[in-house]
Amino acid sequence: MNVSPYIMYSDGKGNIFEDTSLYVVGRSGWDAIPIPEDEWIELPEGGNLYELPGRRGIGIDVNTGEMRLCEKGWAVAAFIPPAHTGFYLAAYETAPDAPTLPLFCYTAAGWHGDKFYVPAIRIEQDIRQECAGFSDNKVKSGVSHMLEAYPHNRLVQHLANNCALTYHCPAARNYFMGRWECPIPSSPACNANCVGCISFQPEEETIVSTQDRLTFKPTAAEIVEFTVPHLETAPYPIVSFGQGCEGEPLLMWETIRESILEIRKHTPKGSININTNGSKPAAVRELCKAGLNSIRVSMNSVREHIYTPYYRPNNYTFADIIESIKVVRESGGWASINYFVFPGMTDSVEEYEALRQVIIETGLNMIQWRNFNIDPDWYLGKLGVTETGDCLGMKQMMELLRDEFPDLKFGYFNPPIERIKGNYEADFAHA
Repeated sequence: MNVSPYIMYSDGKGNIFEDTSLYVVGRSGWDAIPIPEDEWIELPEGGNLYELPGRRGIGIDVNTGEMRLCEKGWAVAAFIPPAHTGFYLAAYETAPDAPTLPLFCYTAAGWHGDKFYVPAIRIEQDIRQECAGFSDNKVKSGVSHMLEAYPHNRLVQHLANNCALTYHCPAARNYFMGRWECPIPSSPACNANCVGCISFQPEEETIVSTQDRLTFKPTAAEIVEFTVPHLETAPYPIVSFGQGCEGEPLLMWETIRESILEIRKHTPKGSININTNGSKPAAVRELCKAGLNSIRVSMNSVREHIYTPYYRPNNYTFADIIESIKVVRESGGWASINYFVFPGMTDSVEEYEALRQVIIETGLNMIQWRNFNIDPDWYLGKLGVTETGDCLGMKQMMELLRDEFPDLKFGYFNPPIERIKGNYEADFAHA
């Protein structure tokens, strides 16, 4: 784009308008700043717009060049779909009585020439969660078939009735369409108390969890029963312990270890992955010995003083997480971090320097640049962050890391074994 898009506002009744007297600005930490014109892309298919009640958008006056509020309605932000990473948050001023925003991402958004625009990048070519790739009929048919095939398997029932049909979880829907990554929720309990937990929020909190947590402990037999056929028959198959609808899978590591050993007796195919907080390096070591292929460790920051007040860990420390990544790499496995991108925090100079050290120290393979689903004011308030320091900008940070670490992969999803062991850049589309 050669020009900045115009700001948008909502009338509070689900209608969105453009205000051609103001250009959009972005938010970085607590600051509203102009967005470089080369960082805008069209809002990708599968993206949505939200109104932000109790919030007035901030823009740059087209005539004066000064920043001011859009008083015409509520501010507007975009949800950008998987495989895309946002560079700036929506910029607005929050009224004292404004409700806390639910657990979604709030990317800046604008309007120009009959199109919606967002400051973002497509970080991953993989199509596994594209809206256009899902067929409700195929998902429902797959659900019927699997429930018939595994009538007593509580995990298959949970994935069918909760994940695929109620929450429309892309991973569960893909499983029932017989392809790619198969989720394995494994633990009802957790050893962290994340501020933005999507499956459990305390009664007194101002937000609600977006989904209900797994309520039982699966057995190894239940896990093996439906994952072995998936590994045998699906294209580019992965089975993944640890999902958003559960607690921390490492608390169930003995069951997971037993499952991996049993799976590998039946099939050598595909990849076995765990999505985790990385809290138990000794357990991770045992899983690697059993045949775990990859790990994805979730982090809001690689700085302990930012990580700890968000995760609020029980009986583990930040050092344990780093150790878990090292253990996987030393075992010859693939290690990713699930990195919650918060412009103004993630791209701060201090965070960048800390991330460089983690990459060097652990031999990290991949960063999955995930948009952080949280109310920005609420998050910074919970962490007590009033100053975010000097920032590089998300785009610049990514470029610096690519230059320094050419072997480090950027993406959004766990790669299948074909990409881990073969040509990583090939087969992006998983046709």
